[in-house]
Amino acid sequence: MSVLIKGGRIVTAADDYSGDIFVEDETVTLIGRSLDVQADKVIDASGKYVIPGCIDPHTHIEFPFGGTTTIDTWTSGTAAAAFGGTTSLVDFCVQTPGDSLAAALADWHRKIENNKPVIDVGFHMAITDLSDPSQMDELRRIVEEEGVTSYKLFMAYKGAVMVDDETLFKVMQQAHETGALVMVHAENGDAIDVLVKQAIAEGKTEPKWHAATRPPV
Repeated sequence: MSVLIKGGRIVTAADDYSGDIFVEDETVTLIGRSLDVQADKVIDASGKYVIPGCIDPHTHIEFPFGGTTTIDTWTSGTAAAAFGGTTSLVDFCVQTPGDSLAAALADWHRKIENNKPVIDVGFHMAITDLSDPSQMDELRRIVEEEGVTSYKLFMAYKGAVMVDDETLFKVMQQAHETGALVMVHAENGDAIDVLVKQAIAEGKTEPKWHAATRPPV
């Protein structure tokens, strides 16, 4: 399948001009003015900007947390993204404490099999439990064999996904070996836990207290 986008406004790091873009099998192969090519489909982009799709690297689709689950399915959530100009996203695949990383990845793949996404998707691996020594090998395997190239760690949400310093350090060591990107939700979970308990005891439960119990330090 080939597509020719004609006469759109193309803005690059160096130029701003009206031109054509030729796409073959979902890959841009030619960009220029007045391209002389045959295409299965021609789109007149006169008077319009032609820009690449956005990438959203932080989503929580069909995500269970705190007794709730985010409402969008992989179909509805990615359709909404596409309407907004986002054509790729990276979701957080979260390990349930006590389960393996492989089980978490299988669960997220099951979700997208049940509700097919309409755009390209990938996963960050959110790590919560490395008490089983075999998980260190899984950290390597998901990068080398599953195409997951980033690890997420939480220093907050005690009793749910918060990790200790040992887990944090081990993941960073493994990332040094695998080349994975480490992302850290950097808050003091113990301090937040104290402030939340104090706020609840004082009846301060309005949404604004979510921020107030996480002050700058």
